[in-house]
Amino acid sequence: MYTTVHSSLMRQSKALVLLCELMEEEYQVLLSHDTDAVVALEFAIQELIRQLAVEKATVIKALAGMRVKEYAENLPQAEGDALLDLLTTIDKAEQGVSRQATRNSQLSLALLDQSSRTLQALTSQVMPPKAETYGRRGGMRAHAHPEAALISGRL
Repeated sequence: MYTTVHSSLMRQSKALVLLCELMEEEYQVLLSHDTDAVVALEFAIQELIRQLAVEKATVIKALAGMRVKEYAENLPQAEGDALLDLLTTIDKAEQGVSRQATRNSQLSLALLDQSSRTLQALTSQVMPPKAETYGRRGGMRAHAHPEAALISGRL
């Protein structure tokens, strides 16, 4: 069981390092506005996260719900220390991934906000100021004067 847990933790550690690298690359691609590359990286990131979830489930199943720290305390000193070191490495990597995910999220939301505002500005410049700007005959209708320009009628 030790080898199963140890090898799964090793794979998790390496996967988290790769995940952090992919997220840093995604950040750079977001800055360059290359949407196709962002989509491709996002698919790779999602698949890697899925594989990480499978590895975590493998450890949980192997330990029957026991925490890895508790399991490591019951092992001989060398094996327990190896597992605890891996746990520390995984924790640091998860924190790095979390920070990078926050940066990516903030940048993508800022880009979305910028695009939305640009689209609103362009739309407001193109749209006519009033809904009744266009007449029945098509084309622009002259603005009516609120006061009468010519008085006609009988007295």
